[in-house]
Amino acid sequence: MSESLSALHQELAGVVLVDRPLDAVLTQIVQIARRALPGSDASSITLIRDERGYTAAYDGQLAMDADELQYARGYGPCLDAGRSGEVFIVADMHAEERWPDYARSGAEVGVRSSLSMPLPFQGATIGALNNYAGRPSAFGEGDVVAAEEVAAFVAIAVANAEASARAADDVANMRRAMVSRAVIEQAKGILMERYKTTPEQAFTLLTHASQRSNIKLRDVAEELATTGVLRGS
Repeated sequence: MSESLSALHQELAGVVLVDRPLDAVLTQIVQIARRALPGSDASSITLIRDERGYTAAYDGQLAMDADELQYARGYGPCLDAGRSGEVFIVADMHAEERWPDYARSGAEVGVRSSLSMPLPFQGATIGALNNYAGRPSAFGEGDVVAAEEVAAFVAIAVANAEASARAADDVANMRRAMVSRAVIEQAKGILMERYKTTPEQAFTLLTHASQRSNIKLRDVAEELATTGVLRGS
């Protein structure tokens, strides 16, 4: 393993993934990517959701400008790398024929060459790591290897963030459920005391009030617990 690749691994290993927002993690990774590719003047991470791309992190305004040109068109090396899983190198925007319209616009904002590396994720691709340079032929075989290493780490970061988000959602849902249960039990107690009903009868009163007013059961219960008024009664 080359010294540069070993140094890249060390930098990536130092990125803290847990208990951090995904955008902060990806911003740190894209900064590492830009340093790891000597020819890169700017780097970005494109994520694709529902067939639409967006820049999740970038280092250098040139990358954002080039990304936006592609999003506006719906195609370009960063989007096509993310959709197809292929690596795309543009050696010279002035001679590029695969995306001629984008290439002309990219050259106008200062891009002369680029490297777009797909982000692998659970057997699919979710976006691309993009690297842009202001001179032609800025990216070679070594840059492809380094970009591939960074792309794999981006996928790990995204997977970790999604797992954390699901866990956070589960906890939030559980807390909401506990709050709802508590307020419903409080409302049932009020009705049982007021009308001398059983718990089942009190719950039936709440559900009927919810259905008549087309308001969530929890909200009906909260209103009763707060104001003493059973909506629709």
